[in-house]
Amino acid sequence: MRIRGSALLASVLAFVGAGAHAQFSDGAVRIGILNDQSGLYEALTGRGSVIAARMAIEDAGGTVGGRPVEVVIGDHQNKADIGASLARRWIDEERVDAIFDVPNSAVAIAVLEVARQKNRVVGFSGPVSPALTGAQCAPTAFSWTWDTFSLANTTARALVVAGMKNWYFVTLDSAAGAAMEGDARRVVESGGGKVLGGVKHPLNISDFSSFLLQAQASKAQVVALANAGADTVNAIKQAAEYRLTERGQKVASLLLTINDVHGLGLPAAKGVVTAESFYWDLDDETRAWTKRFQAQYGGPANMVHAGVYSVVLHYLKAAKAANTDDSATVAAKMKELPVNDFYTKNVKVQPNGRLPRDMYLFEVKSPTESKGAWDYYRLVGKVPGQQAYRPAEESGCPLVKK
Repeated sequence: MRIRGSALLASVLAFVGAGAHAQFSDGAVRIGILNDQSGLYEALTGRGSVIAARMAIEDAGGTVGGRPVEVVIGDHQNKADIGASLARRWIDEERVDAIFDVPNSAVAIAVLEVARQKNRVVGFSGPVSPALTGAQCAPTAFSWTWDTFSLANTTARALVVAGMKNWYFVTLDSAAGAAMEGDARRVVESGGGKVLGGVKHPLNISDFSSFLLQAQASKAQVVALANAGADTVNAIKQAAEYRLTERGQKVASLLLTINDVHGLGLPAAKGVVTAESFYWDLDDETRAWTKRFQAQYGGPANMVHAGVYSVVLHYLKAAKAANTDDSATVAAKMKELPVNDFYTKNVKVQPNGRLPRDMYLFEVKSPTESKGAWDYYRLVGKVPGQQAYRPAEESGCPLVKK
């Protein structure tokens, strides 16, 4: 009886051991950083996101379940078909367990569909579409850094509270532009403000003079730019030439990053207000992390880079806690565990995959206020994450119980 019992116990232990080993699909945990490595959004994401991901892997100990964590890098060239094709190949042929970053909302939605079909974790830092946690949400998809709602909500809310209630919009003629303006309009009007008018412009134009003259003639307190990238940069440059700020109008960009400010220079960008979820100079922890990042990148991180670090680190923590690389199990653990890192403190992921992190309103400093390189922002206010983002039950995500 003892011999049989010992044999049975040994068999059970062997089975359990084999089962524990089988919780990992192969000999490595592979993550893919899929973004723009060579084009319009390279400075916003690109190489910096890869560095941030590798820092997260280092801080997670470099392994999960005794298996090394490997990084695969891809350039989607801002084309949805290329992004989806890369994601599919990574999963089918290169056994990538999770994909991160994915700037460009059209590409992100295409990649999300691949992740849904293949049951893989995808963690977005770069794209801004609320649809990723709305109608397009998936059980293994996460949106980590920003969206059009939080950007517009943070900027509009703070300015309306400050008494700037008359607005005029200069908006990109696109779905993203319409979403930004619509979200900001709702905040302005619900706060007792009024939209005096607006104008739409085509993508990638160099001359904003007629649009800005109309904004100036409206005498609105706030001229809101609902666009992005080169369009935002050109509009701000020309707003400075027309001296809108000096003549009493506040220029508010609903989607501006510190990289854009760096390209513009403080003489042109001074006085512009914008919202971001991260700034390198917020506190001692952000400064210490940025010092590590900057040693490899050559400049400070922006919020997309910081978001990549945060979501990769949380994914690895969840995989360790779950002792598996099975996507459904890891995704559930990501929603169970609070997010804690150098700029995120005890925040829980919502059922729709949204991390409702705090948002900050900044005003760009004047050249005389700046104390040195990349000292560009003056903190104006903070909006807690639960107020900055659309409530999960109103997101339209079918995973959320109403």
